[in-house]
Amino acid sequence: MDPYAALRYREFNIFLLVRFAMVFAWSMQFIVIEWQVYSLTKDPLSLGIIGLMEVIPAVGMALFAGHIVDQKEKRNLLVTCIAGFSVISLGLFLLSWPGLEDTWESRTILYSIYALVFLGGIVRSFLGPTIFSLIALIVPKKIYPNAATWSSSTWQLASVLGPALAGFSISWIGVHWSMCVIFGFSLMALLFLLQIPRKPIMNPKIGEPVMQSLKDGLRFVFNNKAIFGALTLDMVAVLFGGAVALLPVYAQDILHVGAEGFGILRAAPAVGASITMLGSTRFPLHKNAGKKLLMAVFAFGICIIVFGLSELFWLSVAALFLSGAVDGVSMIIRQTILQLKTPDNMRGRVASVNSMFVGSSNELGAFESGLTAKLMGTVTAVVFGGCMTLLTAGATAIASPTFRKLDLQKDIDEHEKD
Repeated sequence: MDPYAALRYREFNIFLLVRFAMVFAWSMQFIVIEWQVYSLTKDPLSLGIIGLMEVIPAVGMALFAGHIVDQKEKRNLLVTCIAGFSVISLGLFLLSWPGLEDTWESRTILYSIYALVFLGGIVRSFLGPTIFSLIALIVPKKIYPNAATWSSSTWQLASVLGPALAGFSISWIGVHWSMCVIFGFSLMALLFLLQIPRKPIMNPKIGEPVMQSLKDGLRFVFNNKAIFGALTLDMVAVLFGGAVALLPVYAQDILHVGAEGFGILRAAPAVGASITMLGSTRFPLHKNAGKKLLMAVFAFGICIIVFGLSELFWLSVAALFLSGAVDGVSMIIRQTILQLKTPDNMRGRVASVNSMFVGSSNELGAFESGLTAKLMGTVTAVVFGGCMTLLTAGATAIASPTFRKLDLQKDIDEHEKD
């Protein structure tokens, strides 16, 4: 297959610019907010509350958002999401105005930030399913795998560059003008998106009762072995293999590498995933996808165990780099499965369930890592997580021969005939 097949469609290129700008702005904004909140409170717990304020509405609203996405026109809905994010970014820009602390109490500013983060979580619950659904309306079905790869690669690149620029930006121009940069990127995304025309609504059940719609979406996900298997494997890998949450402990107390070493450790998985995603544009992963996904999750578990036991900095970096590389394989295959196996009229609901699995497992994974580290010790907790990931991959391979034999080439061939 042509590795640049999806890039030959003008609308898809515009879509990638929109996605890059949004992910870049969102990831940059999260880092800047953390810095501002900690500067106001000097309390580490306040940082945890930021994540909590975003994940509660993002996960709690996910299923309802999926229903709305399947009922509405996707381009305009995405315009609404980005416009909402822009308003939130503008609000954060105003809350970081120099001298505001002289007229407002710090607690008032802090609670206002939390409120805007909460609203951002609501926007996030709609954003993911809308983006997932829009891709399928921009490119032909036969190049869904290639489009999914480029979309995931764009997301990964933006999620790496956003936090990196945030750190430099705070140092160079301060929190206030960093927020202005974020607002500018959101407006840029909005302007790009307006160049994509409106798309048809593919759902024949417009006006379907909400509860019936949600039941149909959940039933479809849980009855589709390929989708449910891919989501479950990803959730378990993130839940139990979430060593990233304990990186500050490793950097300071085990590897003794300080802030610079922490930055390298934090970047290593993202770099590995980015390289895998770019490589997959030339070497597609759809043949024997089930075996490759199981092998990737198994390898991820081994990398986490090696990282957990390592006391050598560069061995730890290599383990994290490889964990990101194999996680990139898992991410690409999962997105390809979702794109190929999901009917057009259910894309919003399926993407919402996916966001619940991934979003909740990220937050719960951080909590699980912290809890097990407190109960077992840091090294034991990380090794335990890696072992649980291995057991899950092995159990899935044994218990589900259908998933093990999954090959997406047949689905791609069918789409090419359409």
